[in-house]
Amino acid sequence: MRRALCLLTTLVHEYKNMSMKNTKNFKEWKFKEPPSYAELPIDDNPEYNVPVAVKNAVFSKVPTEPLMGKVQLVCVSGDALTEILDLDPAVAESEEFVDFIAGKYLPEGGLTVCHRYGGYQFGVWADQLGDGRAHILGEYVNSKGETWQPQLKGSGETPYSRFGDGRAVLRSSIREMVASEACHFLGIPTTRAAALVVSEEHKVWRDKTYSGHARQESAAIVMRLSPSWFRLGSLEIFDKRKEPHTMKILVDHIIKHNFQDIRDDEDKYVNWYTEVAHRNLDMVAAWQGFGFTHGVLNTDNVSVLGVTIDYGPYGFVEHYNRHYVPNTSDDMARYAYSKQPEIILWNLEKFALAMEPILSDDQKRRIQDVRRTLEKYANDKVLRTYLLKLGLSEVHDGDEQLVDQLLQLMQNTMADFTATFRQLAEVDSKQLLDKTVLEGKWSLNKLQEASQWSVWVQKYRDRLNAENVSEEQRCARMVKVNPVYVPRNWILQEAIADAEKNDFDKVRLLLKIFRNPFEVNEEAEILGYSAQPPSWSYGLKLSCSS
Repeated sequence: MRRALCLLTTLVHEYKNMSMKNTKNFKEWKFKEPPSYAELPIDDNPEYNVPVAVKNAVFSKVPTEPLMGKVQLVCVSGDALTEILDLDPAVAESEEFVDFIAGKYLPEGGLTVCHRYGGYQFGVWADQLGDGRAHILGEYVNSKGETWQPQLKGSGETPYSRFGDGRAVLRSSIREMVASEACHFLGIPTTRAAALVVSEEHKVWRDKTYSGHARQESAAIVMRLSPSWFRLGSLEIFDKRKEPHTMKILVDHIIKHNFQDIRDDEDKYVNWYTEVAHRNLDMVAAWQGFGFTHGVLNTDNVSVLGVTIDYGPYGFVEHYNRHYVPNTSDDMARYAYSKQPEIILWNLEKFALAMEPILSDDQKRRIQDVRRTLEKYANDKVLRTYLLKLGLSEVHDGDEQLVDQLLQLMQNTMADFTATFRQLAEVDSKQLLDKTVLEGKWSLNKLQEASQWSVWVQKYRDRLNAENVSEEQRCARMVKVNPVYVPRNWILQEAIADAEKNDFDKVRLLLKIFRNPFEVNEEAEILGYSAQPPSWSYGLKLSCSS
């Protein structure tokens, strides 16, 4: 416990110099009143924890159900507190702040609502879904003029809980907390996470592997942050339920508050669809570049803002496999790593169809024209992402083959995705065929065993020469986009195992390491976070159970 407090104190002190003007007394911190979403239709059903088919509403007004028993603070993101919420990290040590994250305390101006949406799950329409265990608390406008909506996940039952208990467990909450912050610092568009609490006394039953052997786990709540929480499925529910009037109100609201560069004219909806599509395709290109695999790319898990949302059974590709699937529930590999751009395009097609009730015939035709350009846009973005990982900034003929051949060599030799690209940045391109040099780079050492390695290296050297990229330029470009560390499942599992024993040191250390994922960290090296993963890690299984 003492070690955990020391690490938390260290993290707090690191941010104090950054937050001299930030609020130090949490009781003084307030929401904007009223929040912008108050102008949208809100269902006010007093039986908030009874599943119901909500009609003609975007939200339901629902109070939080606080965690029971003694609540402990697992970790905070100092960056999210200081840069988003204008809070001095010292507030994390206050009772009011912990109660805030636990759903016990609502600052002035708060309005707790749960969002109604639908979605296609694994390609099949699942009808009404909605926030089954999440509550938007209010809206905060920070000192930069940015609007953010804090949301608790695991904060109790709602009209959308269906058969769920409205709770989240510690292991899944840690995974979301760490991944949200890690992806942000990697450069992936994402929702953020501010803090995580757990109650050791408040237990819930979960069948982690769907094997029929449920066990009790500690209930936890993570506070997530986003400018808004609208998804593709936010519109789909209005299409399926024949509520075009409410859909139009919602779309106009989203454009007004979240897409302020889009002019309010006859091109508005076409331009909005185009922007939503491009943002999501930019996001998925970033995923591909870091080997991030979402795991459950249903339409209700895709944000209209083009940010990564709803971290469930995600994973970062380790030994390269284009068919990598982190989610054991995805039997058909629908959401495999290499299929993610294709799936986002499929989801955007469904999104375009959902919008049709509020579109004119001309707008429908023009959106159809936009859709015809999206596959090329996606392919170009992914290719450019890979080229940048190789230190290249231009696109030449044959580049697709150069990338595909490297990935195939990686798959044939089970070379590591993250380590391969980083180690390529650390070795002079003239030494890529020097066996002695590569022996010291564990992933490249695997790769050099491939029969076509020397052929690829020569193509790579020729390509560098064609762009006139110096060795200094190449390395400088590559180390900026190829991290040393990513949240590998085995690293997270070790932190979770400790946390379940009431030791939060590793969780807090991970947040510290992933603030600078492109820089070598002494503590991370001691723990082997950039070394070859341990053999036991290859058997890790993830599911949607949380």
